[in-house]
Amino acid sequence: MEKFELWFNKAKEFVATKFNHISSEALGWLATIVIHASTLPTFLAVMMGLTDKLPGVDILLMVWGGLTLLFFRAVLIKDMLNVATIGFGFILQATFMALIFFK
Repeated sequence: MEKFELWFNKAKEFVATKFNHISSEALGWLATIVIHASTLPTFLAVMMGLTDKLPGVDILLMVWGGLTLLFFRAVLIKDMLNVATIGFGFILQATFMALIFFK
């Protein structure tokens, strides 16, 4: 039990000292990457021939719609990191879709 308390206190101290340095911009950037990566496993599975089931069109439209809104937000506030990240993600996803379509 004493070992658990020691581990718990170290974990609590780590969270208290390290996580307060994370900014909201960094979390927004990470969220953009996670949203882009949400369709990646399915695209890779289809390209490798593991499955022939594509993600639903409604899911893709919602993801792309949200990313488009985030892209325009980044353009308006001149956040070039998010503009580049979202733009690169769009290019990557469009390339994956083209590879699947024209296979």
